[in-house]
Amino acid sequence: MKQILVTLPMQPEQRALLEQQLPGASYTYCPKDQVSDGQIAAANIILGNLPPERLAQASRLEWLQLNSSGADAYAKPGVLPAGAKLTNATGAYGLAISEQLLGYTFFLKKKFGLYHKNQLNGRWRDEGMVTAIAGSTTLVVGLGSIGGDYAAKMAALGSRVYGIRRNKTACPPYLAAVGSFEQLGEWLPLADIVALALPNTPETLHLFDAARLAQMKPGSILLNVGRGSCIDGAALAAALRTGPLMAAALDVTEPEPLPAGHPLWDSENLFLTPHVAGDFHLQETLDWITALFIENLGRYARGEALQNPVDPATGYRAFRQEP
Repeated sequence: MKQILVTLPMQPEQRALLEQQLPGASYTYCPKDQVSDGQIAAANIILGNLPPERLAQASRLEWLQLNSSGADAYAKPGVLPAGAKLTNATGAYGLAISEQLLGYTFFLKKKFGLYHKNQLNGRWRDEGMVTAIAGSTTLVVGLGSIGGDYAAKMAALGSRVYGIRRNKTACPPYLAAVGSFEQLGEWLPLADIVALALPNTPETLHLFDAARLAQMKPGSILLNVGRGSCIDGAALAAALRTGPLMAAALDVTEPEPLPAGHPLWDSENLFLTPHVAGDFHLQETLDWITALFIENLGRYARGEALQNPVDPATGYRAFRQEP
């Protein structure tokens, strides 16, 4: 009998749908912070991001379905038993995190942070000129579900949007152009808004260092919801002090949590959130992941290919060339 361990909260109707996919299995529902060593050791299938080091006990594991898009920590050799399948939740976070990016954009472009600070200090003061999203140029670096959703929203607001991705694909109608990392140096000086939605890979490590930040357009803003390792934090703090950046918003940093004394804490033109854009702060995200697991368990039962297989080389969903 297959043992299935579910660490995410599910509604009764969702559990019923799940158990219909593999009726002969045994299902255990347990929050991940309460999962026992014995439950991990017995599991053939696990839904949820248990700490990678605990999976050394999962000798019977055949398939791990993550609730995150990033899977690099689980794709490392030796974390999962040989032959175990690994799937992620790419696609679940597009709505939540693209809306967070949109919120950052308005917050910084319209100086809402300054006005809120003035309110708290009892100051009635005009903070001067702002700039429009309509007619602006946006560069989205990382065109997965998150970056693609944000790009479409910005295009709908009248921004001219360029996209950069690792694998070249056909250009969707809401983008002015799609390029590879080779176009970054060409397009970066044109962009009023630069949004990063990148994984943690050797290629993206400190992609935005001091030299790259110096290429940005004077008065531009930088947003990051991918991985904190994509930006050199000390270089960003310097760029926020002396230019060319007007402001930045980060949901991710390197390291996390951001340690006391880090220069980013003192950056007045930085808006920082503690890696909360994703997770399950939006109910639709959890529902999407649950539906994916239900679909994938049915595929598993029928011997079909699972959705969202992870490429061990990148720690992200295996890329499929679009027609």
